[in-house]
This record gives sequence, structure tokens and C-alpha cells, in this order.
Amino acid sequence: MKKMLLMFILFVSVLSAHSQTDERMVVGVAKFTSEVNSSFADAVAEKVVQIVTNTHRFIVVDRTSYDKIKEELEFQKTEAFLDSKNTVKQDVAVAAQRMIVGHLVKMNIYTMKNTSGGISGYKASAAFTLKVNDVETGMVTEAESFQTTESPLAASKEQAVNQALSSLDEMLYAYIAKTFPVTVNIVKVLENKKDAATKVLVSGGKTYGLKEGNALQVDAVELVDGLPYPREIGEVKVASLAGENFAECKVTKGGKQISARLASGSKIQCTLIVK
Repeated sequence: MKKMLLMFILFVSVLSAHSQTDERMVVGVAKFTSEVNSSFADAVAEKVVQIVTNTHRFIVVDRTSYDKIKEELEFQKTEAFLDSKNTVKQDVAVAAQRMIVGHLVKMNIYTMKNTSGGISGYKASAAFTLKVNDVETGMVTEAESFQTTESPLAASKEQAVNQALSSLDEMLYAYIAKTFPVTVNIVKVLENKKDAATKVLVSGGKTYGLKEGNALQVDAVELVDGLPYPREIGEVKVASLAGENFAECKVTKGGKQISARLASGSKIQCTLIVK
């Protein structure tokens, strides 16, 4: 019951966030398929949901729990809820722009025994693949394989699996950073010196996972044959975060071009440099 309540809180929170002027990409995580008969496929999917959510760069739609949520929504249509004011509004959904699809290749759980033959604990390891699908076109944009290290000795199978999956935290964060580059726009010149921008404001702060010291490549973007054509014109570095949605950046290269293009109304886009 508690788990179902938590899923509903997450579901309603996503709907509420999306209803506001949030320009972050909407990323869905699908229920994992499995090559092996394992009850822990959902644990792998939950780890991916956790990592994507903790980047704070996306509106995350957890499709791994969608069937249960749909069942509850249907149940709320029954007579038991006719006079209730606590039903969730239906026919509202958040459309994902990218869908992360996972496939569990193997899940090994080892029962460790002591010298007397009793169970001393459990160890686990797992391997899975992730693909990112563009929902509009159906094209697969990225695909990568992941292999955990073997977990340390754990008191339960669940703990062993979770410890094994935790060994991939750094690798999964790097995968998300590479697959979904942070892009924000320069919206205002804050300081000028001899017609060159020295400090600018970008439309992305904590909600995009930006941090002080981050370097961003600056591109002028124009449409060529209906497609965006970015050209590098400079570089900026995050000096300070200005709330949830903005960051003040020091211009380290290309100040004159940035100032001139912004004054002309041209679109200027910044992409986080991942080393």
C-alpha cells in the first residue's frame, strides 16, 4: 500500500512539474525486458530511474510502474470512489521525448556458505544494456552495455543486488552526461567591456544540474534547410547559480561575437563541456 502511494505521489508530482513552464527534456524509463528469469529486473530499472532523476536535468516519467498506476486509475472509476474527492484526475499524461529502454542480460546471485555448511550471506552481479529511443522518430540514438562488479557479502539477495548495481553509479552518470548533453541559451549580457560581453546570464541553473566552474561551449545557431546549424563562437564558465533556472557566467572566449549576435536577436546556445 505504501509503495502504491509513493508511486502516485511521484506520478502527480511529474504532472504538476510539467504543467509549469519547464523546458527540460522529458525522458521516460521503460519497464526492463529480461533474458533471464529474474525477479530483480525491476531493481535494475529503478536504479536507472534514480540516476536519471538525480541529475535534475530532466522531467522523468517512470513507465516501469505505469501498469500499476493504470490499474489504480481504473479502480478509481468504480462505485467505491463515486463520492470521493481524492481521485486522481485522469486522461492526463506526460509525453516523453526520449525513452530509455533496458534489457537485463544476466543476473547472478551466489549463496555463500561457511565451513559448517550454513549460509553466511549472498553476493551478486548483473549485466544489462540500455538504448535511448527518439519517441517521435522511433530511431535508436544510443546503445551501451553495462556490467557490475561482484557485490561484497550481503545479508540478503536484495541487498547484494543493490550493492552490485551501486558499482555502476559513476558509469551511469557519465552515460547520461554523454547521451544527453546539457544545452542552455544565453538570454542576457550582464557586463560589457569595449563591445565585448564579459559576463552573461544563461537560462539554466540547478534544474539543469549546472555547477559553479562548469565550462560551456557557445554556439550561434541558425536554420539551414530547416535544420539547426550550430557554429562555435566562444566559451563561458559558470561563476554563480542564480536560483533554480539561471546561472551567471564569465565569458572566457568570443565576447565580441556573443555581444553582437545577442544584440541582433540571434539564438545563442551553450553546451556543457564534458571531459
